[in-house]
Amino acid sequence: MGLPGLRRLDHVGLTVPDLEQAHRFLVDVLGCDYLYSLGPFSHPDRDDDWMATHLDVHPRAVMVENRWFRLGEQHFEVFHYSSPDQQVVRPRNSDVGGHHIALYVDDLDAAIDHLREHDVEVFAGPTASRGPAEGNRWIYFRAPWGLQMELVSAPGGKKWDRENPRS
Repeated sequence: MGLPGLRRLDHVGLTVPDLEQAHRFLVDVLGCDYLYSLGPFSHPDRDDDWMATHLDVHPRAVMVENRWFRLGEQHFEVFHYSSPDQQVVRPRNSDVGGHHIALYVDDLDAAIDHLREHDVEVFAGPTASRGPAEGNRWIYFRAPWGLQMELVSAPGGKKWDRENPRS
């Protein structure tokens, strides 16, 4: 049995070095809707460890601002932090803690052209999947702050999904 009451992914949280740059990318390039901002938030009292016990960050970390964006039915919560022990080296996909975000598009080639028109770094490809994922094409690109993202498209569905329809 899984997590009781689990229904869906609620949001993806990201920490970025430049919130204005991330805002422009998410709204102007990806087409997200900006919703609202929160912050600043901190616990400067030396005897207060709320930030450490609730968020697993340095007790004196400051969440300078976070902004919420909507992409279809999903949400991004984008943070700008200031912290005495903040690390700025991003993990690669092959590193423990590495990650990427995949976005589904209807027309992969048009989406790639759009990214390139906005001077977004697009990796080699696109690549056509094989085996159970046959029917899917994908390509990676990089957000301005270094996050690896992926575009995926399978207009006819993936082989596994076609052979195993949900009941």
